[in-house]
Amino acid sequence: MHVPDRRLALAYRLIAAVLMAWGIGRVTGILDGRPSPVEFLYYTVLSNLLCLVWMVVLAVRTIADLRSDGPRGASTPSQRFSLAVAFAITVTMLIYLIVLVPETYTQGNGYQPFTLTDNLIHIITPSLAIADWLLFVPKGRSRWFDPPLWTLIPYAYLAFAFVYGAAGGRFAGGGQYPYPFMNVDRNGLGGVVLWIVGLTLALEVVAYVYILIDKGLGAWDRRMRRAAPLGATADAGAGRD
Repeated sequence: MHVPDRRLALAYRLIAAVLMAWGIGRVTGILDGRPSPVEFLYYTVLSNLLCLVWMVVLAVRTIADLRSDGPRGASTPSQRFSLAVAFAITVTMLIYLIVLVPETYTQGNGYQPFTLTDNLIHIITPSLAIADWLLFVPKGRSRWFDPPLWTLIPYAYLAFAFVYGAAGGRFAGGGQYPYPFMNVDRNGLGGVVLWIVGLTLALEVVAYVYILIDKGLGAWDRRMRRAAPLGATADAGAGRD
């Protein structure tokens, strides 16, 4: 179940790409002419970059399908990867809302959440990526084993961050850890493990909610197709996994 209009999808994807690029440009200082390379060491920025690149890929694919197959249909190189990207940026949004914002208020570290830049990279970009999947990507291609595979993205970042910090690399403010729940000095090794395990379980629940939505909407779409008049055809250019 999706909106089978490539013109609408293209307009949405171009606007989304601009907003995503705006958020990245603001948080990294590129728009101010004072780029801060250290910002690219954070999962938040990296996941935003992933969304931006994927949105550009989707826009390019949509343009190509418009030229070859016309305005009606869906365009994505991979339905399953679209959902993987949506999950990867959902991690960013939920960690921000559930962990980082409460940490700010309890620790009193002077950081101000919910600024324009924060909203762009933590809320607006995730919402745009999730909405693209909901609105313009055909459903029903996900697999029950996908959620554990999706966690490889944030886990790869955790491995990088711990190794980078242990090797002497530093994040913003000279800290060894990019996020408070990863701080072994403060939380202890056991505390960090508990944080990671707890977050993993919570995020896997969210991932399987996505799977249920995908499969439910896919089943609904198949029923609608079976009920369609004879001669109706499947959308072209939807992407296959």
